[in-house]
Amino acid sequence: MDHVTGLKCTICGEVYQPDEVQYVCPKDGGNLDVLYDYERIAQRVQRKGWPKGPGAWRYKAFMPIDYGAPVPPLVVGDTPLYKADNVAQTIGVREVWIKDDGRNPTASLKDRASTLIVAKALAEGHPLITAASTGNAAAALAGLAASVQMPTVIFVPASAPEAKVTQLLVYGAHVLLVKGTYDDAFDLCLQATERYGWYNRNTGYNPYTAEGKKTVSLEICEQLAGEPGKFKAPDRIFVSVGDGNIISGVHKGLKDLLALGWIDHMPRLIGVQAEGSAAMYKAWKEGIDPAEMTPIEAHTIADSISAGLPRDRVKAMNAVTETGGAYLTVTDEEILAAIPKLARATGVFAEPAASATYAGLLKAAEMGMMDKEEQVVALITGNGLKDVAAAQKSVRQAYTIEPRLDDVERVVSEIFGN
Repeated sequence: MDHVTGLKCTICGEVYQPDEVQYVCPKDGGNLDVLYDYERIAQRVQRKGWPKGPGAWRYKAFMPIDYGAPVPPLVVGDTPLYKADNVAQTIGVREVWIKDDGRNPTASLKDRASTLIVAKALAEGHPLITAASTGNAAAALAGLAASVQMPTVIFVPASAPEAKVTQLLVYGAHVLLVKGTYDDAFDLCLQATERYGWYNRNTGYNPYTAEGKKTVSLEICEQLAGEPGKFKAPDRIFVSVGDGNIISGVHKGLKDLLALGWIDHMPRLIGVQAEGSAAMYKAWKEGIDPAEMTPIEAHTIADSISAGLPRDRVKAMNAVTETGGAYLTVTDEEILAAIPKLARATGVFAEPAASATYAGLLKAAEMGMMDKEEQVVALITGNGLKDVAAAQKSVRQAYTIEPRLDDVERVVSEIFGN
């Protein structure tokens, strides 16, 4: 980690050496931000070029890990960025791009954080990793850890979608279903970490999760430039927000590129929250210091962005305020409606937490937030197969027919009116 210069507390500003602290600021519990020597990063890339091989590890120079350290074998990243001209025309902007991170190995963006955390655990000799999650972060950790035969203990709310819990069990994780909220699971996981000395992956607690997630913004800018090693920033990026760690990571990657002079402007970041889990929106709207936020009671069909007290709230607020962006909310009804809308417009199948991003994009257009010349990216964070039950609520049921042509004709007449 010779290009990492320290870890800075997001509350008090204290800077620590990487070997001084493991998780959060010992003074005030603030989340830590990884600081880099950008001149050294530029020199390393110029001297050695991009690391070979597919996936997010081609950005290893931007990661808090030694250049030659072993990494998990599953290919994370290199997810597609689709140009959606029909959507752009519908909402009245120059370009819309859909970043489909549901194409990662365990079907969510959170694989980007877990591949780095597993690599850190290997490098530091940790025998086991734990995490609290509503499902996606847990699946990401379980899958990446399984690829290197490392055991995991996962704390998940008992209300988590069955498909996500099943995914954890398939990967061999030791799953503890907590009779409570995500925040209850998170706190219990911290207690277990202290009791047993496990390595903790929790978002907004382990400072390196956002460093893995930031690779999505590096990819977006490189894909928009259309040439390896070149970067072009869009005007605006829409991101669904729960704990705040993804939007923090997106912001960090963009800050890295801007500090290196590899992009010429900072995109506006638009954080989209479910109306029933809108702690960040409320704090942003009311001008509340994120460090002083108090828990709310969160309820939403979008389980992956349900958080009563966002754990990465300080950096998540900075991501919006420092970029001239905004927070907005969408209802559960709008989230469900966005699942088939996105799928029918682009062919991308999103789970509720990801379709919330698309619902937010549509709402922003209705509100007149965007200029007609803007280039906009919507970040789709998870695949719809993660929560088929929710997707079923968003569409009409299939037709059941007898194995006769006249029954086909009946349905065709009903569908097409002829």
